[in-house]
Amino acid sequence: MNQTIAIGICLLAATMLNSCSNHQSSQTTDSTVTDSLIGTFGHDLTFLKTHQDVLLLKAPDNDLAQVAVIGAYQGRVMTSTANGASGNSYGWLNYKLIASKKFEPHMNAYGGEDRIWLSPEGGQFSVYFPKGAAFDFDKWQTPAIVDTAVYSLVNSTPSQATFTKSAILENHSGTRFDIQIERKVSVLSQAAISQIIGITDLTSLKVVGYETENSIMNTGANWEKDKGTIGVWILGMFNPSEQTSILAPFTKTHSTQLLLTDDYFGKVPANRLKVLDSAVVMRADGKHRSKIGLAPLSAKPMAGSYDAQKGILTIIQFDVNPAGDYLKSSWELHKEPYKGDAMNAYNDGPLADGGQLGPFYELESSSSVSALKKGEKLTHHHRTVHIEGDKVILQQIAKQLLSVDLEADLKW
Repeated sequence: MNQTIAIGICLLAATMLNSCSNHQSSQTTDSTVTDSLIGTFGHDLTFLKTHQDVLLLKAPDNDLAQVAVIGAYQGRVMTSTANGASGNSYGWLNYKLIASKKFEPHMNAYGGEDRIWLSPEGGQFSVYFPKGAAFDFDKWQTPAIVDTAVYSLVNSTPSQATFTKSAILENHSGTRFDIQIERKVSVLSQAAISQIIGITDLTSLKVVGYETENSIMNTGANWEKDKGTIGVWILGMFNPSEQTSILAPFTKTHSTQLLLTDDYFGKVPANRLKVLDSAVVMRADGKHRSKIGLAPLSAKPMAGSYDAQKGILTIIQFDVNPAGDYLKSSWELHKEPYKGDAMNAYNDGPLADGGQLGPFYELESSSSVSALKKGEKLTHHHRTVHIEGDKVILQQIAKQLLSVDLEADLKW
């Protein structure tokens, strides 16, 4: 989670907690399902269908690999499973807010494991603050196109769906943007997942994978870099546990210095963050607000997490341009607005007053940006794969893709 998203969500949490007493984000009071099913995909799918129209997509060659998508939530992937209705539900859901069917001020944190946002959130090019406004919480407003807008379903197949929505935005500097967003969600075949994780034989594993292809088209005047641009920002919210860790590999190919930011909410404590030879590891237990970010010169096109309690390895794969411009989003004017992060990860935690919206943790990626001419578009791909099964194989995948030893490196 970006520093400023977390600030906004946590401030918003205080408001929501006041209006929703005895808030329990990890459970639902929906009487149509029993407590014994909580945590399963069947439970979450039933709940979501009770409150919204859900598009259920399945892998073209594996009916047990399923993904729940909601057009009313901007074509958001809410959750997925590798083992049908009885399998684990991987996405974090804000049951209270979804069930309320009400809009909250500033933003609506419905949850979901792949949602689209726009960068930047803060700074002179922000599309979350009106022209000239102070960077204060009461002035912050998430654009409707990534918060409350219902996306139109353009087409769909049993394993794929495409959504679109148009909007007119103005940034903090007063620059107008006419844009059209297109989001295509595709559930991956076993062969495609094999290519991503480097394992040919998946018979001993339960796997589900999907890709979102996210495009912003400029439908208005040509953009000018010194007046601002807009980027794609994908955020995935997942369920934490005492034994979950975020795994963020890095490269020194483009910069010998590790370009890591680990002090968005104050320095991440040493007992919660490890910098290994080729990866950064952070606890994802939902008990301490902390965030890391990797600049495009250091970020690899992959990151992930491992829940040792449930034996779930999650991999995200995304586009990275080491030489690209990435927008900063902190709530301040920026001397170098195009020196932002390509990859971020966030662990939720309690506010000072003890209130909390989650717990959850996030894996995020951002696109590079450019000054688009009318009719041009930028596209950002973000893939998510969940794997359960033989721990020897999970260890092999983690070492190969994420440069992490699941046994030796995740002891806290």
